[in-house]
Amino acid sequence: MAGQELGSPRRLATAHPARRISVFMPPRLLLEATVSTGFLVVATLAILAQSIVLFVAFFGRGLRYHISSPGSQSLDSEDFLYGLEALTDAKLNTHTRLEVFTNGENFYEAELETIQGATNHVHLEAYIFQKGEIAKRFVDALTEKARQGVEVRVVLDGLGSLGCPLSYFDDLKSAGGKVEWYQPMKFSKLPQYNHRSHRELLVCDGKVGFIGGAGIADHWYHGSKGKPRWRDTMVRTEGDAVPNLQATFAENWLEACGELLVGSQYFPRYEVGSESQVLVINSTPSAGGSTRARILFQILLASARKSIHITTPYFLPDQSMSQELVRAVTRGVEVTIITPGRHSDHMLTRSSSRRSYGALLKAGARIFEYQPAMIHAKILTIDGLWSVVGSTNFDNRSFGLNDEVNLAASNAELTARLDEDFARDLADSREITYQVWRTRPLTERGPEILGWILERQQ
Repeated sequence: MAGQELGSPRRLATAHPARRISVFMPPRLLLEATVSTGFLVVATLAILAQSIVLFVAFFGRGLRYHISSPGSQSLDSEDFLYGLEALTDAKLNTHTRLEVFTNGENFYEAELETIQGATNHVHLEAYIFQKGEIAKRFVDALTEKARQGVEVRVVLDGLGSLGCPLSYFDDLKSAGGKVEWYQPMKFSKLPQYNHRSHRELLVCDGKVGFIGGAGIADHWYHGSKGKPRWRDTMVRTEGDAVPNLQATFAENWLEACGELLVGSQYFPRYEVGSESQVLVINSTPSAGGSTRARILFQILLASARKSIHITTPYFLPDQSMSQELVRAVTRGVEVTIITPGRHSDHMLTRSSSRRSYGALLKAGARIFEYQPAMIHAKILTIDGLWSVVGSTNFDNRSFGLNDEVNLAASNAELTARLDEDFARDLADSREITYQVWRTRPLTERGPEILGWILERQQ
């Protein structure tokens, strides 16, 4: 040790046995670096715990739903409405005007017109926001309103809108608009990776709102990459249900940036003369796995007496949902389902969806695949009286993992309007019979083995 300099590598290693780091010999750095056993144990346990959390989130089993007394109340009774209001924790609104817009060339123009007429604020929430012609029109319209002094807030899901860089909104932000990301793709957000906001909402001045299944992208507008325009539906809402849509936006806005929207300018008292029975069901996964969206759908399916019409882009019902539909057919309810055909944007999902057709077709349900384009509308109508429009797909991701929002209305006029679209879509669809399903080729059956995964993730 005699003559050894105080700062030499050997002296450092001796002084700090738990951290042998050579300062003067970089090639040997990794070989000489060690960490304490306690740290390794804690790190290993943390990684193991996080892995278990992610595995359960991705592949955990959902709830088994069953109704205690199915069909015990009439769908048009006050008792049924009162019970549904309580179970979905949703406020009953009786002065709301509803207008259906079919396909992007119609609902985008209506949304842009509403934005242009806003005087206080514009709030937009989207799972999908993709650069393109229609996105530019929206950004330009929002930027112009911000320059006029109108408050503009935009919240986008960090996964669904991943391809749209923040720089795309530079002009809007420079004009005073605010853009936030819900659960952005960051390491710190890894535990919440599987929890997405799937909501598609527009609220202007707290008086007018739009709800449905369409985000902002050219494939809803005029098609893209040589593919036809997607088939979808949005509903314009005006009146006393709009504050409920605003509250849905406010929830995700708070989680995205910490700002809580409070004040009469965001929640004005505003009623219209139209009579209706409207619920806005704001659905967020609970710790126990239940969601208000699933409660809504399960109750309506179990209470149907005449007809169930389902339009959905992703039909991956779990066992409880399939059994509920089979029971409906058994008691004489007409069950008809429209799903995507060859233009599906997720062919593996389509193939896996077919795995669930068998029991339904055998029981007497009818299933059709839409032919002209990808069908992305998310609509349920029951007995010509009840209708549900919103962001929820018929799969476990929507029912158990995502933030979703749906508008449910006991309104024969609205349901008739939606059933008109259903009839037109049915005419453009190919029926899948039980015989066709049984004889499908092995090339279609093979990917179905992945269905159990997709039932949790689509």
